[in-house]
Amino acid sequence: MHKAGFVNIVGNPNVGKSTLMNDLVGERVSIITQKAQTTRHRIMGIVNTPEYQIVFSDTPGVLAPKYKLQESMLSFSEGALTDADILVYVTDVVEDPTKNAEFLAKVAKETVPVLLVINKIDLVKQQSDLDEIIARWKDILPNAEVFPTSAKEHFNVTNLMARIVELLPEHAPYFGKDALTDKPARFFVTEIVREKVLLNYDKEIPYSAEVIVEKFEEKDNSIHIMAVIYVERDSQKGILIGKGGAMIKRVGIEARKDIEKFFGKSVYLELFVKVEPNWRNRENKLRAFGYIE
Repeated sequence: MHKAGFVNIVGNPNVGKSTLMNDLVGERVSIITQKAQTTRHRIMGIVNTPEYQIVFSDTPGVLAPKYKLQESMLSFSEGALTDADILVYVTDVVEDPTKNAEFLAKVAKETVPVLLVINKIDLVKQQSDLDEIIARWKDILPNAEVFPTSAKEHFNVTNLMARIVELLPEHAPYFGKDALTDKPARFFVTEIVREKVLLNYDKEIPYSAEVIVEKFEEKDNSIHIMAVIYVERDSQKGILIGKGGAMIKRVGIEARKDIEKFFGKSVYLELFVKVEPNWRNRENKLRAFGYIE
């Protein structure tokens, strides 16, 4: 009998959820940077074999919302608790276990299998320190199976994957067997461009930026893409473009290389910057940008 199920990855910001998901899926479907709140949407990555289909779901980090965009991000994370066949809760060796206790309490009440991933164990110097961390987490999530891992180093990820396969329910595939994700091609262009913004700018710029693809013309060997980066203020637009357009040019070059790698085709990428005041708190804009259905 064929197995299939939804494996939802949740946890606080910056614990390595996206790195873990990309490792499990074997493809780069979630953007990764050192900055918190990198993931804004709920992103699915699908693993197929003749025997099973795993639909992994990477979610935004859990945090107390300060504006409407973060409310939407939190709703993606809380929604992941309601439709999981297996829940993967990711923490790391430096995180305070009492952080976001309300969300953790919901995880503790889950009736589906919960796999507790304690990530970044490469940072731990002594086994006794790791044992202490595991014991603390077992008090909080007593029913969870614990997997100390280093997603960055691919340590213990294979064992985690094997356990997920064991726990999968019997079910027909939910998606076509050639599917890698539920997201359209344009989505990955926006995520790659947004990643380059996150990597190249500091302070508020990355969190005020949103990317929309306005043109995506694909031919046999090439793709012509026109994308707009929205920010909230004119001053942010100036910083994003940079002196003589140097900064936006750098973002474009870096993004184009990754987009070409992702699609396996040559890419002509045009980037524009526009101001959309206070978009993170405007419901109509959040709906247009795909954060509210």
